[in-house]
Amino acid sequence: YQVSKFFLRVFVSILRSSRTATAKDEPLWRRDFQMKKIDHIGIAVKNLDEAIKTYQKLGFEVSDIEEVPSQKVKVAFIEIGESKIELLEPTSLESTIAKFIEKHGQGMHHLAIEVDDIEKKIKFLKDAGINLIYQTPKPGAHGIKMTFIHPKSANGVLIELCQYPK
Repeated sequence: YQVSKFFLRVFVSILRSSRTATAKDEPLWRRDFQMKKIDHIGIAVKNLDEAIKTYQKLGFEVSDIEEVPSQKVKVAFIEIGESKIELLEPTSLESTIAKFIEKHGQGMHHLAIEVDDIEKKIKFLKDAGINLIYQTPKPGAHGIKMTFIHPKSANGVLIELCQYPK
């Protein structure tokens, strides 16, 4: 009984302190930055057709192929449960994917997180001093709006934030 009473007091104390904490004191993951799920993992490839064949040999099935002119890439999606693998082939030598492959070779390019309100997230991140690649959302595959958190602000990982049309 004494132990239960002690834990109840601790729990009530935690609840009270969390209500009185200012938004500025709360960690980023608790404040206004709710993320829905890992949407996809982007993988840069030199040749999309060859990459598709490789992934099919591994037992994966491509669900969709699309060109994204705003990013100068052609993409193929492989669905795995609620998430996807996105294979990205550059359609121009000026695309960021072409530059990535030239510098790093083929491989993982980014991690994409689905958010519910990208404009709100961009404002929140800017206010928090997070470095973004795009200050306003850009069009992406499947009609999404997207931006990227710069790797310097995310321990070396390029993170895409994406919002699907409603």
